[in-house]
Amino acid sequence: MHQLDWIVLLLTIGGIVLYGSWKGREAKHSLKGFLLADRELPWYHILLSVMATQASAITFLSVPGQAYTDGMRFVQFYLGLPIAMIVLSVTFIPQYYQLKIFTAYQFLEERFDSKTRILTSFLFLIPRALSTGVTIAAPSIILSTLLGWDLTWTNCITAAIVTFYCIFGGSKTISYTQLLQMGVVLAGMVIAAIYIIQALPQEIGMKESLQLAGKMGKINLIDWKFDINNRYTIWSGIIGGFFLQLSYFGTDQSQVGRYLTGHTANESKKGLLLNGFLKIPMQFFILLVGILVFVFYQFNQAPIFFNKTTELNWNSAKGHEAIDQENKQIFIQKKQTESALIQAISQEDAEKIPVLKSQIMDLHEKQKQVKEKAVELLKSQNLKAESQDTNYIFLRFIVDHLPIGLVGFLIAMILLASMGSMASAFGSLTSTVMVDIYQRFINQHASNEHYWWSSKIVTLAWGIFCLVVAQFSVNMGSLIEVVNILGSWFYGTILGVFLCAFYLPKTQGSHVFWAAIIAEAFVIYAWKIDLMAFLWLNVLGCVMVVALAFIFQTLGQWTKAKP
Repeated sequence: MHQLDWIVLLLTIGGIVLYGSWKGREAKHSLKGFLLADRELPWYHILLSVMATQASAITFLSVPGQAYTDGMRFVQFYLGLPIAMIVLSVTFIPQYYQLKIFTAYQFLEERFDSKTRILTSFLFLIPRALSTGVTIAAPSIILSTLLGWDLTWTNCITAAIVTFYCIFGGSKTISYTQLLQMGVVLAGMVIAAIYIIQALPQEIGMKESLQLAGKMGKINLIDWKFDINNRYTIWSGIIGGFFLQLSYFGTDQSQVGRYLTGHTANESKKGLLLNGFLKIPMQFFILLVGILVFVFYQFNQAPIFFNKTTELNWNSAKGHEAIDQENKQIFIQKKQTESALIQAISQEDAEKIPVLKSQIMDLHEKQKQVKEKAVELLKSQNLKAESQDTNYIFLRFIVDHLPIGLVGFLIAMILLASMGSMASAFGSLTSTVMVDIYQRFINQHASNEHYWWSSKIVTLAWGIFCLVVAQFSVNMGSLIEVVNILGSWFYGTILGVFLCAFYLPKTQGSHVFWAAIIAEAFVIYAWKIDLMAFLWLNVLGCVMVVALAFIFQTLGQWTKAKP
């Protein structure tokens, strides 16, 4: 990177972190002050903090790449979110505020017993800690590959900055930092979109870009076909997505801890409801940026490999020149055909449009075949070939094509997005350990000062643990999918426990405890044998817990009633 990019990067990140730390000093030296920001925050803090928690660097690195390779159908993943926010506002939030709890799992002991509370806490801690490790690793892996940064040090520096300001000011620092982080992140995506449109050929505007992308099957917003093995359809989004989002926002402490900082229940409701209706447009826009990057590379030749490490191996491979030449010829022919297609669309030439579209799709398939040949050539020479480079596409575009200064700002945007999500994760992990384990079972009668200092130590411990997970993380495909798949292993089961607590008043703790263990084992098995697409695992786990708990409850009543 240029020196100016480094200055912009350091000033952007440093200024936001220092501002958040300065605001966080106002929090009281107590568990409530450290974990819940003294419950003083307004609705807009809740809104932006909740959005920043969910929108990690993975979102801004992986989602544009997801749109580039798979189109916009991923937006269906979020269709169940507004419904989930309405249900949460009506049921969960009033209960949480009435009981004045610190974590969602406290409610389960009030309703059931301590073992159910502990089980659900662990079902949360396991995926959250692992996902946070991936959240740290995601930008580090990609930045180290594209910019030559050392992976270990990138992980360490990112984790150290976030751990520092989480320890320094707790939840209030996290919230104020996320307030500015989201502003920078959204501004960065808008700037990137504007620049891409300006960088396209003069005759290609927004309308022509969408027309071309549509003809190539990238504007595939809605899939009405009901297919339990298809990851992204309107049905998996509304039904499976509803269960996933309801569990994530209603039972995952990384989100519960964000809206429990609200001054009142109404402030939390406003923040959550607005999140439900703003998240889909935001996600649509991020996918749209990915589509614009796709269109950009229809008129500017894309590298065969977006991952620079693989590209370096490719440039050193024997015989790569012939494949490069073939790829270049296909690109030139495809570019000419696409220009002809855009002209045919503008002239409403009904005869030429389908012919040109068919030719473009054939050339697109040839480009894929060229990449497959390149991968085979690398493997034949024992050179590393990472063919799945979805996560590198957007950042490679930034590094290769954006002007000096803007590169630093957008890389700061990516790192800040990562920090926002990591900070909430650290806060939730600390809250769960402190409230549900340490304060409840280890040291019940300590002073506020003791709990305040203990929370800082626990935050440091989680920072180190998640850093270790990040160090062992390797490329796992689309990282946005990896995180959501990991969550889908557990969120359905956790949600089932909470639904039993709310809607099965006669169910006892033992019924739910064993139902959750059986359901979780079956969900993992279902994923292992590839029984269904991952979003449906949330439905499976939830339904199994509720059904089994009801059966156990009925059998228990029948046994007692039997003479």
